[in-house]
Amino acid sequence: MKTLVLFYSTYGHAYKLAEAVAEGARQVADNEVFVKRVPETLPKELLDQIGATEAQKAFGHVPVVTVDELKEYDAIVVGVPTRYGNMCGQMQAFWDSTGGLWSQGALVGKVGGAFVSTATQHGGQETTIRAVHTMLLHHGFVLVGLPYAWQGQMGHHEVTGGTPYGASTVAGGQGERQPSSNELEGAIFQGRHTAEIAKKLAK
Repeated sequence: MKTLVLFYSTYGHAYKLAEAVAEGARQVADNEVFVKRVPETLPKELLDQIGATEAQKAFGHVPVVTVDELKEYDAIVVGVPTRYGNMCGQMQAFWDSTGGLWSQGALVGKVGGAFVSTATQHGGQETTIRAVHTMLLHHGFVLVGLPYAWQGQMGHHEVTGGTPYGASTVAGGQGERQPSSNELEGAIFQGRHTAEIAKKLAK
């Protein structure tokens, strides 16, 4: 079995969640896990201006995905920062290029899920994940979220991400907050849970 954790990250928050999702997926036996990113679409001048160039060096070693390879995976978990309650343009642009796969039904029956990073607690975490879900449903994915079996999303003693739709983190208005241990635990749970479902369906 093969699982892809596919992400875009501006400052590294979604990348850290991606690594945690992959950690969880690797806990499932006989599951080969890959972490990849989608191509950058912003010009270097703008990335420099917003301070992303330096931050992206932390995951510059991560390979860039190709459209054709999506057919190789049994499960794909998509991670994005939100943009006004929706997925970022980089991820949207990548999936906009998958029309050939859609016309062939090449991804039908694969297991999919999503996770997100937002600047604020109410910055569109659930709407963004559901936007990714809508896209995956059009490709015929079977969706897996982050069930309440993971009790970390039930607490209210600290600021934390984590929704039944998928793992999430709150980055802060200036990106100053890093994913908490609770948020990372949610991502690990989601990765493991998604891989377990994919393995059952593959039998």
